[in-house]
Amino acid sequence: MNKILKWVVTILGSLTGITVYIFIARHEQVMVIDSVGLFLFGLITAAMVSGGLFFVLSPWLINLGRNLANWIINELSGVPVEKLVTGSAGLIVGLIIAYLISGLLNNIPIPFISVIISVVVYLFLGYLGISLATKAGEYVSLGNVLKKNVLRADDNAKKPASVREGIPKILDTSVIIDGRIADICRTGFVEGPLIIPEFVLEELRHIADSSAALKRNRGRRGLDVLAIIQKELPIQVKIVDHDFPDVHEVDIKLLKLAQAMAGTVVTNDYNLNKVASLQGVDVLNINELANAVKPVVLPGEEMQIEVIKDGKEAGQGLAYLDDGTMIVVENGRRYIGETIDVLVTSVLQTAAGRMIFAKPKNGH
Repeated sequence: MNKILKWVVTILGSLTGITVYIFIARHEQVMVIDSVGLFLFGLITAAMVSGGLFFVLSPWLINLGRNLANWIINELSGVPVEKLVTGSAGLIVGLIIAYLISGLLNNIPIPFISVIISVVVYLFLGYLGISLATKAGEYVSLGNVLKKNVLRADDNAKKPASVREGIPKILDTSVIIDGRIADICRTGFVEGPLIIPEFVLEELRHIADSSAALKRNRGRRGLDVLAIIQKELPIQVKIVDHDFPDVHEVDIKLLKLAQAMAGTVVTNDYNLNKVASLQGVDVLNINELANAVKPVVLPGEEMQIEVIKDGKEAGQGLAYLDDGTMIVVENGRRYIGETIDVLVTSVLQTAAGRMIFAKPKNGH
């Protein structure tokens, strides 16, 4: 492809040289009928010089064009397809109207002023066409969405829960390997469709084929969880092959896909959660959900626990609730292996989870 583009650029350069030479020859009265041979010599020389120059500059021009195309694609990647189509149609209509108006400007006696006015007319009507078409598309889309929502509400009232659809939930690799998403879907608190991107599947396959035993087991667990979600749970699952070749990080691809599909990313990755919030992408964090549904414990409450091991500080003992919440017992080290009653003194909520501080009841 690079070789083909090089020759295309070279040919275009030669044609540019020929065009410039003819233009100069006509306006400077260099070309005369009696010097056809000299004219042809100049024509060939201009084509060779210009073509050679463009041939040398072709790698730089090709890279410049690719970089420009990639920049445009990245800028438009988050724009819905409907807006791109309506905006392009509005631009075309605006340019056609500008062309018709600019024909009337040819009668202006000063060519320089007519050129400036024509450029302004083209820019203004092009921008106006894009703006009006986009606004009109938004009103039409809004009307369709409202109409569909009314119809969908009526239809969903008649449909079983297994076929109802909500906002697309895009699963990342970490939440699939974690496995709790299958249990959450089984309870019916999450509506489909669940979106599994191809690049996430590829990452799972790569992890499952790893030479490290622990990493390989995690990858295979993720594939097993996907099989359970697809075959055993009454929820819609879609595998999409939409990819972003210019992006190498899976997390960034997930965010771009969520923007393109107007969906929500489901994860338990704290860093991905932060990046998504910066980019305005909605996230469902499994860890936050787990913390939210844990039983509420208030200072002063009593509970019965089994002290399992000693803590980091001198004299501390550690215990755990059924949901994994850690309890730090003041002066509880001497009760390791015993079941005692304690009083809650404080509760600390962190990004990693909830931690409860307690002391033995009645000076136990």
